[in-house]
Amino acid sequence: MTAAQDDVMTAAAIARLAGVGRAAVSNWRARYQDFPEPISETGKSPLFSRAEVEAWLVATGKANQLATAGRTTTGTQVLDRAAATRIRDAAIADLSQDQLLARVMVSLIPEWGDRAEAEPPTLLDPYCRDGGVLMAAADRFGSRVHLAGQGASESVAADVALSLRAHPQNLSYEPVRVGDSLVDNRLSEHLGTAEAVVCLPPLDAPRWPADELSDDPRWVFGVPGPRDGELAWIQHCYAHLRRGGIAVVAMTPRAAVQPSGQPIRVALVKSGALRDVISLPKELSPLPGTGLHLWVLQRLRDTPSTAVGMIDLSNVNPADVPHDPDGWELLFSSLDPAIAQAIPRSELLDSSCDLLPSHHMTIRSEITANDLARVTDRLQALYVQAAQTLPRFAAGRASALSTSVTLAELERSGALRIRSRDTTPRQGDLLVRTLGRPPLVATGTSADDTGIAQVVELDTSRLDPHFVAVFLRTDAAALPIANTLGALSRDDLRRCRIPRMSVVEQRRYGDAFRHLDELDTMLGALAKVSASVIAQTVHGLTTGSLTPTAPKTNDPAMTESETNQP
Repeated sequence: MTAAQDDVMTAAAIARLAGVGRAAVSNWRARYQDFPEPISETGKSPLFSRAEVEAWLVATGKANQLATAGRTTTGTQVLDRAAATRIRDAAIADLSQDQLLARVMVSLIPEWGDRAEAEPPTLLDPYCRDGGVLMAAADRFGSRVHLAGQGASESVAADVALSLRAHPQNLSYEPVRVGDSLVDNRLSEHLGTAEAVVCLPPLDAPRWPADELSDDPRWVFGVPGPRDGELAWIQHCYAHLRRGGIAVVAMTPRAAVQPSGQPIRVALVKSGALRDVISLPKELSPLPGTGLHLWVLQRLRDTPSTAVGMIDLSNVNPADVPHDPDGWELLFSSLDPAIAQAIPRSELLDSSCDLLPSHHMTIRSEITANDLARVTDRLQALYVQAAQTLPRFAAGRASALSTSVTLAELERSGALRIRSRDTTPRQGDLLVRTLGRPPLVATGTSADDTGIAQVVELDTSRLDPHFVAVFLRTDAAALPIANTLGALSRDDLRRCRIPRMSVVEQRRYGDAFRHLDELDTMLGALAKVSASVIAQTVHGLTTGSLTPTAPKTNDPAMTESETNQP
């Protein structure tokens, strides 16, 4: 590492130094005129002077840990180990979706402790996306691990390398290789030697080059079919492990049940290589609307365990997913049958070898008739309350909506400002989202971070956010979407119209829209609870813990012969 490289840092490195998301750094650049200007903007990532950035962070109070950090002989500040720990333990709410997922995956790697070996153990990421996995490993293990990775492009490799160089700890790492890891494995010297492999492979690739790699020695569990690329990646990761090494690989639920992959799943289970399958909340998946599984593999030193751990976290809050080893240890030890089961390998080796965790969970069957009566009474009361909150509206006047204004006109007047997706939303901003999802009003929490295409900053003294969101939803739905994000472009967004109204009238509409949204959320939650009660009741009836009540004999619709039937 050269002195010149030590003196510069990327926006991603600034975010890590300050313990915030990268969107926050973009926001600082846009909102604070005194934020340091880039010293170089060549390539994909602008470079900033480390000394200028650290001085700005201290002066503005954005990173209190810098105030007590030591200084180098050149006068620039550096973080000590305690400061680095504070960054590592930053609040989960401050992490982006990708950062949280990377931290969750890395936390499944066992703690190595003090090793007698001369060199630190090696951790690989054979498909670096933005360096999140390697940086999460660096945050956790620091200099106790040797990092190596491969990116699909030069720009990815350059960005990851800059982030590693800017890390506050003195890391041991290799230059990030470039190329398709399956076809051109630039990490082949680590085959059979890595202590850990953590990988989030390309999950949306329709096919993989099966024909040209059909006789590759990595496929020890079977040759994956043309559409089973995920099963190629999992064997690619496994091939790099030393005896006792652990691999954590992200997979889609499809890989757990696809018929063409059944022989490979059987081989993974039978050999003992597959240790756990963990389903995560959809909010952590890089593919919107699609679930995500983590398959944990281990190259065995001795006799395999007799069971595969099945963990179903698909319905928990993403922030509640364990993101440190202690959290996983607690979860594995508790073995709540509703979310965690140890399934004997022999039970999995059937005709399908179904590895979906949800199919192996036990619904709590301890519900009693009294429990059910109390829950049912409570649900009835809530449904009555919901019915009573249904709003009433007067007949409308078409003239009230007859005149409109475009978002472009409102932008020119200063009533709003359309910002990039990297902008940190404020509470009350309007979020235009990807994949055709409707616009919504920002809450100022981590829930705002997913699927943003543009952030529209509103002058709330002139525009009601809920009024704008709902009328924009109607106008935007009529426009064709041609880009890969499935989102309105800025030009299309500026052409959208909303009714021209006074802010007082806007707030009347906005209050009604907000009430309807809250009602929709409440009814959705009620439906989910009701479905759970029904499922547990069915389970109780079929297992004998509940029995149907006897019919009322005074029911005129029930004949004597019917009541006497067995």
